[in-house]
Amino acid sequence: MAGAVVKTAAGVAVLAAGLTGCVGGSGEGASADEPVRDGGTLRIVGSSDVEHLDPASVASVGAYGLVRTFARTLFGTRASNEFAEATPVRPDVAVRVPTRDNGGVSEDRETYTVRLREDVLWDTEPPRPVTAHDFVRGFERLCNPAAPSIGRGYYVSTLVGMQAFCDGFLKVDPRDPAAMAAYQRDHGIEGVRAKDDRTIVFELKDPASDFLHLLALPFTAAAPQEYDRFVPDGPDFRRHTISNGPYRIVEYRPGISYVLARNPAWRPQSDPLRERHVARIRITLGQDSPEAVQQQIEQGTADLAWDQPVPTSAIPRLRDDPRFAIMKTPSSSPYLVFNLLSPNNGGALGKRDVRRALQYAIDRSALVKIVGGPAVAEPLHTVIPPGNSGHAAANHYPTPGDSGDPAKCRALLARAGHPSLTLKFPYRTNSLHKLFAESIAENLASCGVTAELVPDAGGSFYGGTITTPARAREGQWDIAAPGWTPDWYGNNGRSIIQPLFDGRTYGNGSTNYGGYNNPRVNELIDAALTASGPEEAAECWRQADALIMQDAAIVPLLNRDHSIFRSSRVRNARFLPTTAGYDYTRIWLAEDD
Repeated sequence: MAGAVVKTAAGVAVLAAGLTGCVGGSGEGASADEPVRDGGTLRIVGSSDVEHLDPASVASVGAYGLVRTFARTLFGTRASNEFAEATPVRPDVAVRVPTRDNGGVSEDRETYTVRLREDVLWDTEPPRPVTAHDFVRGFERLCNPAAPSIGRGYYVSTLVGMQAFCDGFLKVDPRDPAAMAAYQRDHGIEGVRAKDDRTIVFELKDPASDFLHLLALPFTAAAPQEYDRFVPDGPDFRRHTISNGPYRIVEYRPGISYVLARNPAWRPQSDPLRERHVARIRITLGQDSPEAVQQQIEQGTADLAWDQPVPTSAIPRLRDDPRFAIMKTPSSSPYLVFNLLSPNNGGALGKRDVRRALQYAIDRSALVKIVGGPAVAEPLHTVIPPGNSGHAAANHYPTPGDSGDPAKCRALLARAGHPSLTLKFPYRTNSLHKLFAESIAENLASCGVTAELVPDAGGSFYGGTITTPARAREGQWDIAAPGWTPDWYGNNGRSIIQPLFDGRTYGNGSTNYGGYNNPRVNELIDAALTASGPEEAAECWRQADALIMQDAAIVPLLNRDHSIFRSSRVRNARFLPTTAGYDYTRIWLAEDD
């Protein structure tokens, strides 16, 4: 998200040779006889602050990695440098994975009963147990009107009564925490209830073969009662996060830094997914240059990059360095999205023929070079990248050598009645995003289209610019280049098509950034969600992909993996594909600071 976004697969040439986890070093960094060493400060350096720190509202891979340290869910995944080991759903706060055989899933597959561990504690004074009521509160907060979750559509379409609860909650004053707390107290979600302190019961509208994946997403983390005092994800909330994980935030300077320290209430025997070795984690923000960040890591003044891959220029010399790896993160990163609601250019982007013409503008081969060549990425032509449920190879708008066809683009624009366009193009300033934007703008210029590049350096690209319908309708942007990492892997067609293209969920915070709405695609989403099994669902997702591409709602650009580098002292670096980074809780350091 995955976008956030934040959030590629086996089609990448170098990975197809049989490597299942990485290229270059393993990332782990420890020899077999090197003892685990606790203590020290893990130093992470990067560019932008997270758009949302509230677990209910997280919207990027960086935020996913951060909240994992202090906010636990019923289920989760365990970090591993083998992709196949990092994808299965495993118990977190839950005692076990519910099945029909163990009585956790009803015969009709519409009721899930989940038992909680007894020894998971909040970092309160004194520490108190995490209860099923805290998880119910977490689900209720998904639809808060102040910072509604980008993932709420998953649950609205799945859980009994979630739609009605959300419809009412979104009408509450988003500036009044007392009013929001009162709504949660006086209204409930019919399909989410605490049977007792250690048992939570979910009622589904229809069987959903991916439901356990939904219970592993960070949005559904337990929420302590203290969160009712604050506007969700507001400044006061960000200063008062409460932890039930191995670390807690002890210092937060917005846009500047985070410091995390050990949570004294966390017990290792209660957590099957995380560990705790370093004493502190310091995240320093405000450094937009990937080259500068890389230099610090190589010199040993930093340990990991926060939100940037390894600079393209450094990849050739690092290929045999054991500290370097290219890890599988099956994703669409970036892709070009059109604002279908923009009034600019006489509403041109609302016309399918115009969007189809612009499909021919983009030189994907140039973008592959920007990220480091075919070892890192390949051109992408479908909504669903290879390695995800519902993918089927197709190319609806082919160009020679994937280098674009400006002549065809110009001819089709003229035929559509828009021989010239001026498009507002906000872009992120961190990592490679400026280079992506400049390359795309140059391609568009070859088609007679002027792209007005607008740097978005304040970390609001996702949090405000492209997720606010009012800005879309006012024409404050026309095109943008977000990225999308699926929220989970395996049976995951829903994690791409539904959040990005379900027109029924468009609203504040939506990741359907361009306001796309095709009733037939919506029908296919419903059909996939109620399919008898993963295979039937995958066929629905494939059909939806084809329709979206026929509508030219987006321009897929790259099927991309993640290049990553660690300092010489980092040990036990284990990768989490959904966070595009190593699990901070598993790392230990070879020496003190």
